Amino acid sequence: MAPKKDAKKPEPAKKAEPAPAPAPAPAPEAKPKVAAVDLSAVKVQFSPEQLEDYKEAFGLFDRVGDNKVAYNQIADIMRALGQNPTNKEVNHILGNPSAEELANKRVEFEAFLPMLQYVVNSPNKGTFEDYVEGLRVFDKEGNGTVMGAELRIVLSTLGERMSEAEVDALMVGQEDENGCVNYEAFVKHILSV
Repeated sequence: MAPKKDAKKPEPAKKAEPAPAPAPAPAPEAKPKVAAVDLSAVKVQFSPEQLEDYKEAFGLFDRVGDNKVAYNQIADIMRALGQNPTNKEVNHILGNPSAEELANKRVEFEAFLPMLQYVVNSPNKGTFEDYVEGLRVFDKEGNGTVMGAELRIVLSTLGERMSEAEVDALMVGQEDENGCVNYEAFVKHILSV
């Protein structure tokens, strides 16, 4: 008889192990919360005459009679006082409030003054040259004009969008017989309004 070969004993079947749990998806990176402006560090430097004018204008926006205005009126008051902050800038100053807070939170005149001073001191104001340079991009002919229809589209679709009525009011008398707008004259017109 032939010698028996070492018969390997079959290994017992491995029990099916559960597959390792998939690694959790990385948490979506939250947009960094932009800190609100530290209004306590803003030094109010208005003259007594300016303060009187500002208080009077502020009072015109007080619809309740409590010497306060709603957050959603801050930008309008600043514009009434000759400033031109964007809504984004005002929301940043206010600490990026929710829509509900914009409608319901109210601010007193003394708390409004540092906000106004911050906007007055803001270096982000566009100059005549900035606006002309921005419109020059649309000057395909290089002759100092842009198509009025193209300018209307830009004003109503880019940046802080204007309504059709606002664009119409702004464009009155600006287009020549060919429907073109001299953008340097247009910018002078806007800055003088």
